[in-house]
Amino acid sequence: MNKILKWSGMVGGGILALLLLALFGLSFSVSTRLDRRYDIAPEPVVIPTNLAAIEEGRRLVTIHCTGCHGANVGGADFFNDPALAVIDAPNLTRGQGGAGAHFSDADWVRAIRHGIDPTGRPLLIMPSRNYYHFSDEDLGEVIAYLKHAPPVDHETNDRSTTLLGRVLVAVGAFGNLIDAETIGHTAVRPSAPAPGATAAYGKYLADTFGCSTCHGPQLAGGKDPDPVAPPGPNLTPGGNLGSWNEQTFLTAIRTRKSDWMPFEALNQMSDEELLALWRYLQSLPGLETVAVQ
Repeated sequence: MNKILKWSGMVGGGILALLLLALFGLSFSVSTRLDRRYDIAPEPVVIPTNLAAIEEGRRLVTIHCTGCHGANVGGADFFNDPALAVIDAPNLTRGQGGAGAHFSDADWVRAIRHGIDPTGRPLLIMPSRNYYHFSDEDLGEVIAYLKHAPPVDHETNDRSTTLLGRVLVAVGAFGNLIDAETIGHTAVRPSAPAPGATAAYGKYLADTFGCSTCHGPQLAGGKDPDPVAPPGPNLTPGGNLGSWNEQTFLTAIRTRKSDWMPFEALNQMSDEELLALWRYLQSLPGLETVAVQ
């Protein structure tokens, strides 16, 4: 009996040791991925200086950036769970603690389009896979505004992650959080269609806005990586939008509120842009809704 108990204890101890080894291995893999250096010489982007372009950049920043970085892009408490991680959305202005105080034009392009910080390390949670599609004109206007945004003095917290947090990132519990790993940094730049109320331009808007993050790669249903997020509806004609018309769509964007659907950001789009988005969604095949857990 004693031999059996001793053997059981050895087996249990061995399993525990293997489990701990696996956990530390997963944690180390994420630390290694976040410490990787990317040597990227970003393509030059013309940064306009005229007031009209800067104002358009403000509108684009309101659509794409303020949801995480705050209404004044001065930084915000993005994720705060001591058991997992403390991650702030950085201050993007020229104020104390802001990236704008020291970012060069190339640094802005590298961060927004490639998900890389000025040291070459990958950014965490920055959705550069969406912004990689930005046209040079739109990206230039975004950077133009960030360089002129009113300075905000705000020191954000350095990123910190726990063992458990790194393990969950490693197993994909929150989706892919390191976009620099999946972007084709040296690939031919995707071309952007001319602005207009067309399905082609609507696809460009859907890609840069990141609709697939919550609604799935085919927009037939998906889920935000946040574990408590509800399923994202099917946006193809096979879903509820199949019974809508363009006015129903415009009214919904202009009037609805949601904790998960970013109606406030979409409401910054012009009617022409929303019509383009509607026409793109209507051009998709009517797919059955993808069931998500």
